[in-house]
Amino acid sequence: MTVQQVLLLLLLWTWLPHPCHTEMLFRRTPDLRPKSFGGRAPGNDGKAIHRQKRGWMWNQFFLLEEYTGSDYQYVGKLHSDQDKGDGSLKYILSGDGAGTLFIIDEKTGDIHATRRIDREEKAFYTLRAQAINRRTLRPVEPESEFVIKIHDINDNEPTFPEEIYTASVPEMSIVGTSVVQVTATDADDPSYGNSARIIYSILQGQPYFSVEPETGIIRTALPNMNRENREQYQVVIQAKDMGGQMGGLSGTTTVNITLTDVNDNPPRFSQSTIHLRIPESSPVGTAIGSVKATDADTGKNAEVEYRIIDGDGTDMFDIVTQKDTQEGIITVRKPLDYETRRLYTLKVEAENTHVDPRFYYLGPFKDTTIVKISVEDVDEPPIFSRSSYLFEVHEDIELGTIIGTVMARDPDSASSPIRFSLDRHTDLDRIFNIHSGNGSIYTSKPLDREISQWHNLSVIAAEMNNPKDTSRVPVYVRILDVNDNAPQFAVFYDTFVCENARAGQLIQTISAVDKDDPLGGQKFFFSLAAVNPNFTVQDNEDNTARILTRRNGFSRHEISTYLLPVVISDNDYPIQSSTGTLTIRVCACDSRGNMQSCSAEALLLPAGLSTGALVAILLCIIILLVIVVLFAALKRQRKKEPLILSKEDIRDNIVSYNDEGGGEEDTQAFDIGTLRNPAAIEDKKLRRDIIPETLFVPRRTPSAPDNTDVRDFINQRLKEHDTDPSAPPYDSLATYAYEGNDSIAESLSSLESGTTEGDQNYEYLREWGPRFNKLAEMYGGGESDKDTS
Repeated sequence: MTVQQVLLLLLLWTWLPHPCHTEMLFRRTPDLRPKSFGGRAPGNDGKAIHRQKRGWMWNQFFLLEEYTGSDYQYVGKLHSDQDKGDGSLKYILSGDGAGTLFIIDEKTGDIHATRRIDREEKAFYTLRAQAINRRTLRPVEPESEFVIKIHDINDNEPTFPEEIYTASVPEMSIVGTSVVQVTATDADDPSYGNSARIIYSILQGQPYFSVEPETGIIRTALPNMNRENREQYQVVIQAKDMGGQMGGLSGTTTVNITLTDVNDNPPRFSQSTIHLRIPESSPVGTAIGSVKATDADTGKNAEVEYRIIDGDGTDMFDIVTQKDTQEGIITVRKPLDYETRRLYTLKVEAENTHVDPRFYYLGPFKDTTIVKISVEDVDEPPIFSRSSYLFEVHEDIELGTIIGTVMARDPDSASSPIRFSLDRHTDLDRIFNIHSGNGSIYTSKPLDREISQWHNLSVIAAEMNNPKDTSRVPVYVRILDVNDNAPQFAVFYDTFVCENARAGQLIQTISAVDKDDPLGGQKFFFSLAAVNPNFTVQDNEDNTARILTRRNGFSRHEISTYLLPVVISDNDYPIQSSTGTLTIRVCACDSRGNMQSCSAEALLLPAGLSTGALVAILLCIIILLVIVVLFAALKRQRKKEPLILSKEDIRDNIVSYNDEGGGEEDTQAFDIGTLRNPAAIEDKKLRRDIIPETLFVPRRTPSAPDNTDVRDFINQRLKEHDTDPSAPPYDSLATYAYEGNDSIAESLSSLESGTTEGDQNYEYLREWGPRFNKLAEMYGGGESDKDTS
């Protein structure tokens, strides 16, 4: 039998319950003190009270957890020295788990556990025991407490709070650098044996990392671990109880370790020489190309700064570091010219911006490369000798005078001739022109500084061989002033003089303006064109003058208005002058010189009636006249409302029927007799379509003779109605179609038939043919219309 097997059997034997360990007999202890003490107490009739000493002697019970037997687990035995063994005593158990987890034999006092107990749930139980007389149920012993303590066994493996840990450590760290600490816990009792004593070991991750057995701290085990070679590591840590001995329980966890970057790698260009090309026409700021140095590091450790440190193009080019791509962008700093220089060489350096002093020995942390830039030839536009031109010219120069010349050349080696022209959008009035060959600008229209003082022109230069290749230059033409405008009154003056004015009285202050702008400023002189007996001009010598009276008193009756010519001249060369006429009205003024009236007609008005009152009166009269006229017009045009609107209304209307009748067989045609017999109308029947204002006696109209033409009859009736005062003012005139007497047979209408038999002979109708026989029978027969009807 091996030593390990012996130790295992010994361990199992210690776990088994033994009566000598769990059974505890309690006995009466010798009483070293008096069993009674003297004394009397009130209420006891002077009898001495005796204190009975407790007959229990208690110790703790011990019980192993996780019992796997089929019977109840024996805990211990309670016994009183009062127990004679005759069954007169009864043992009672109370407290934690009494009756459920722990039961007691009430006769023998044996205590058992009814089920398996886990110390990790509860480490001890406190119970109370008492022995009573079975017959009297009186306690023979006082109730006392005792504790059942659960002995631990190694039934819980160590556990980590996290299944997977994440940690990091800088690359190139020295051996023993702390990475992370992992801690496992064991639910077993740390105070009893080695069940909770944990030892840590590494199962995976060697030889790169190690772990301290007692603390669980993971440390680096290899020097100079390089992130660029390997960045991620997975380490498995084991925690084992029982001090790591055989038979102990264990748990594991995984730790993912990442090597963080440090700046241990310098930047490197992939090429020692880089070639770039750019057209010579590229403007300043144009990006030519980019260079890039690679760095195996990441983040800020890989940041690189580029600069030009040498070369023949340091003043022609710039390089800018682009942060997001870590590239160096080369740009044009000055205009390029293929004809001047065709190749530039630059030395570009790339250097880390964040260098770790610990790794200086791995440096230097920079690198250089040569950049060669070739300038390509392009057909360039003409170049002017200046970026802008300024010409000054007086406004009085003659037409065709040259005011200046612009010059341009072709920068290409071909040197093509240049043609000049003006951009007419900058000279819409075509005041200037340019010689296309030599660039001379001359005037084509008169100049006037007072209209425009500046002219901003744009001159275009184009190669004759390539007219599309053009360039522009601004030309500023300043027009210099010439004294060619005479001064004038500054404003229109409304001047008046009071009738009661005295000699030397100021009536007006005048000033002048001049469109010209002399270098020395404006200076005006005022004088009268001729001596005036009534007024004079006094020059104030500050470009103003005063108009004064020369006599006392003026009269509107004699002269109501005076015209005073004033001569205004300037002091520039050549002197310009003009004559302005002041209109001076004679007005009536009060004692303070305030104007009241300036018209002569105002003298004829009553003294007590002002002009405003007269205007108000006139307006009132006009309004009254307008009201009267409107009232009369409305009364005349007032319409009369009809009383009856009925189909039986009797009027002299002819109704137009839109049919041609029944032909010759129609004997029920319209009877014209009503039109020819006015007597058929009631003599005294009034009109019912209007409100009668005055009862007029109806006029009896003479009856129309037989065979009267219908047109004459209607015209007669219309004339009568037009002169009838009782007719309404809104009678309408109906138009009746009439074909005239063009037919040889004249009208064939039955409207010409009379209501009575006439003497007219209609026998001629038979001569017209069989078509008119029926008509001849109707009118020429012996029967009249009445008979046939």
